[in-house]
Amino acid sequence: MTEPHTHDLAMRMAELARTLASPRDLNEILSGVTAAAEELIPGVDTAGILLVGRGGTFESIAEITALPHELDELQMKYGEGPCVQAALDDVVVRTDDFREETRWPNYSPACVERGVLSGLSFKLYTADRTAGALNLFSFRPRVWDSEAETTGTVLAAHAAAALLAHREGEQLRSALSTRDRIGQAKGIIMERYKVDDVQAFEMMRRLSQDSNKKLTEIAQQVIDTRA
Repeated sequence: MTEPHTHDLAMRMAELARTLASPRDLNEILSGVTAAAEELIPGVDTAGILLVGRGGTFESIAEITALPHELDELQMKYGEGPCVQAALDDVVVRTDDFREETRWPNYSPACVERGVLSGLSFKLYTADRTAGALNLFSFRPRVWDSEAETTGTVLAAHAAAALLAHREGEQLRSALSTRDRIGQAKGIIMERYKVDDVQAFEMMRRLSQDSNKKLTEIAQQVIDTRA
C-alpha cells in the first residue's frame, strides 16, 4: 500500500473512531436500527418503532417514512394489529399477506388500502409503563423468511438495549439531580441555622412530613429562599 493510501486510511479510521466515541441521542440510534432493517432484510419498504404507554398513549419514532406512524395511529384507534400485539404480547408477529389476514378485521383492510401487503413486528421490551415493537412493512406479499425473522430479532435486541439504557440514564440523571438539590439545601440550612448535616436533613424531613410535600420540593424551596 502506498504512503498516501496509508495516510488516507489512517485519517478515515481516526474519523470513524471519533464518530463511534461521540455520544448519540436515542432517536439517532433507533433510526439506525430501522435503516439497517431496510438495508439488511429483503422486502422491507418502510419501518418504524412503536412505543405504547399506559392509558393508550403511544409514540412512533425512527420511521423511515410517514407510513409507519399512520399505521400506528390506525392500530391504536382500532385496538388491534401486529405492532400492538408484538409490543404487548408476542415476541414476533408475522403477516405474509394482509389481504388474507383475519386476525385484525379493521386494521388489515386499512393496510391493503395503503398498499401495505405484509408486515413483520418484533417485541422490544416490556417495562412498568411502556412496551415497544420494531415494525417492518412491505408493499409485496410473502416476502419474509426465517432469515428475515432472525435478522429482525437481532436488530430488535439492539433497539431494546438502547431504550433500556436511555431509560436507566434518565433515572440516573434524575437521581443525581435529586441528590444534588438535597445536598445544596442541606448546606444552606447548615450555614443559616448552624446545625450539622444530620440535623439539617432531619429538619427537611420533618418539613416534608408536616407539609405533605416531597423532600425534593422542600429542598428546592430552601434553595429558592437563598436567592
